Amino acid sequence: MTGQQRRDQLLDIGRKLFAEKGFEGTSVEEIAATAGVSKPVVYEHFGGKEGLYAVVVDHELQKLLQAMTSALTTPARPREVLEVAALTLLDYIETETDGFRILVRDSPVAQATGGFASLISDVASHVEHILAAQFASRGFDARVAPLYAQMLVGSVALTGQFWLDHRNVEKAEVAAHLVNLAWNGLTGLEQRPVLSSQAAAIQTESVSVPVPTESGPAGG
Repeated sequence: MTGQQRRDQLLDIGRKLFAEKGFEGTSVEEIAATAGVSKPVVYEHFGGKEGLYAVVVDHELQKLLQAMTSALTTPARPREVLEVAALTLLDYIETETDGFRILVRDSPVAQATGGFASLISDVASHVEHILAAQFASRGFDARVAPLYAQMLVGSVALTGQFWLDHRNVEKAEVAAHLVNLAWNGLTGLEQRPVLSSQAAAIQTESVSVPVPTESGPAGG
């Protein structure tokens, strides 16, 4: 392997082991043995387990933040912004489960290099200006927009952590219920909430399906 290929291999192995066993439960010996190299190779590339873990966490943070930022920069109505944020995080949990497990674990290394809490703050900052504009247009105090941004993004993130180990509810349904609570509040909850995209699809289907008509017998 080239140096870059070996580094990428160690990152993949470290990511899998950290997700499965956590930072404390993973050793340099196990990382090296799984990669089929000696311990000094791990130290050469990352300076040790802490360095490898920090790089893994940084890669996952950047991956999720990029996905969230990209999704939230697409023009949309306020309710759709929340739907997109929820679905983007749930998509990441579904496709990058190992990465999400690493991000939500407590680790001294993660705390030092920036962990899940810092990611939530970054995402909330992108939602903040959207909320501030909505508040101003409706005569609300725009100064509290950062607080509401933290509440909205935080609720999505915590629900995502719960869904990580409770997959008995479909992803779109989880997102729909999240938006239902955030948008309508407890007093206005919809009994069967659906996402805007689902509602549009249902409406399109109902319009496109021809209604059968009864034809009477020919002749008089």
